[in-house]
Amino acid sequence: MGDLAKIFKAYDVRGVVPDELDEPIAEAVGAAFVEVTGAKALVVARDMRLSGRSLTAAFVRGATARGADVLDAGLGSTDLLYYASGSLDLPGVMFTASHNPARDNGLKMCRAGAVPVGGDTGLTDVRDLAAGFLASGVPEGPVRGTVTEKDLLRGYADHLRALVDLSAIRPLRVVVDAGNAMGGHTVPAVFDGLPLHLTPLYFELDGTFPNHEANPLEPANLRDLQQAVLDTGADLGLAFDGDADRCWVIDERGRSVSPSAITALVAARELAKHPGATVIHNLITSHGVPEIVREHGGVPVRTRVGHSFIKAEMARTGAVFGGEHSAHYYFRDFWFADSGMLAALHVLAALGEQDGPLSRVVAGFSRYHASGEINSTVADQAGALASVRAAFAGRGGFDELDGLTVTGSGWWFNLRASNTEPLLRLNAEAADESKMTAIRDEVLAVVRSDK
Repeated sequence: MGDLAKIFKAYDVRGVVPDELDEPIAEAVGAAFVEVTGAKALVVARDMRLSGRSLTAAFVRGATARGADVLDAGLGSTDLLYYASGSLDLPGVMFTASHNPARDNGLKMCRAGAVPVGGDTGLTDVRDLAAGFLASGVPEGPVRGTVTEKDLLRGYADHLRALVDLSAIRPLRVVVDAGNAMGGHTVPAVFDGLPLHLTPLYFELDGTFPNHEANPLEPANLRDLQQAVLDTGADLGLAFDGDADRCWVIDERGRSVSPSAITALVAARELAKHPGATVIHNLITSHGVPEIVREHGGVPVRTRVGHSFIKAEMARTGAVFGGEHSAHYYFRDFWFADSGMLAALHVLAALGEQDGPLSRVVAGFSRYHASGEINSTVADQAGALASVRAAFAGRGGFDELDGLTVTGSGWWFNLRASNTEPLLRLNAEAADESKMTAIRDEVLAVVRSDK
C-alpha cells in the first residue's frame, strides 16, 4: 500500500501522474468510494488538467462496476461539484490537484450534500479498500451502473447569483486572472448579465499552465493581474486557483487584500443577515477576524487548518460562514462548502453598494501586520518544532491545536507541518510591523538551522 499511503492526504488524494496516481489506482478508488459511501448514484467533475479525462473515466469504470450510476458533469470547478452534490443530494468526486503543478492530479471526495470525506470520515477506509482492489482486481457487481452526461454550469451560476444580490450595485470594472484554469470556464457564466465590465486574463483552459501556475498564494503569480488592474484603471482584480474554489483579491492600487480581511468583510455581511450567528476561522487567520466577528454580534470559533475540519466544525455549530488564510471561504447557504466565486460576489456587492474604492472598504477589516505564509523544507520537522518551542519557552502562551502556536504580548505565530507537502509553514502577526518582522525572522532562523 506504499503508493496509496503517499497520495492519500488528510482530506484528499493528490499525486504525480502517472508515477504516483494512474488509471488502475483511479479505478480501484472508484470502486472503493462506492463501497464506503454505499452510493447508488454519484456525480463527478474534473478540471482542465491533461490527465483529468482518463483518470475520471477510470474512476467511473470502478464505480459503475460496483453498481453505481454516475452523473458526469464534465469540466467544472470544485465548487460546481459541491453545488452538484448539494443540489442533487449525491456523493461527489472532483478530479483536481488544485494549485499544484501540471503533472499532478487528485481527487476531492464528498458524501451527499457536499459533506466532506477526510481521513477521519472515510478517506482512510477508501484507501484501504482500494489497496485490496488493486491487489485482487475490482469485482463486478450483479448490475453495472449507467453513465449520464449533464452540463450543470448554468444551474451553478444561477444558484450563486441567487445568494448574493448584485442587481443594484454600481457598474464595476473587474480584471480576472483565471490562470488558464477553471475560472475561465465558470466566471463568464456567473458574471453574465451583471453590471460588470470584465477584462479576462488567461481564460483559455490549458492544463500545462503556459503563463503561470494557478496558485494565487505565490506573489509572482499575481503580477500580471496587478499590472492589468493598474493599466485598465479597474476597481479590483480577482485571481482564482486551478480548480477555482479559492479567490484572491487585488484592490484598485494593485495591492493584495489579505484573505483575513476578506473573511472579516464577508463575516460582517453574513452577520447582518443572521444576527448572533457563529463564524468559523482557522487558527492562522488574523486575530482581527474574531475581534470583528464579536463587534458585529457574532460568535467566533477557532479551528485547525483544512477544509474537512472547517466544514465539520461548521456543521457541528451551524456556523453561517467560515474563512481560511488560504482564501478558502465556506457558506452555510452553500451546504457548508467553500466557494471562491461566492466570496468574490460578496466583495463585488460590498464594493458596488457604496462609492469608495476597495482599499477604503477593506481598510476597516485589516488591523494587524502579517507575514503571510512562509514555507521551509525541513528534513526533521519534529526536531525543528522542538527547537522553536525551546527558543520561545517562557515568552508566551503555547497552543498545539494545529502545529505550534505561540502568543505573546501584541504578537503571535503558528508553525505547522503541511498536510499535503513536505514543508513547515510559518504565519506570524503583530500589531507593529517591526515586531512582526523580528518574530518572523527569529522563527525562520531556528527552523532553517535545523534543515
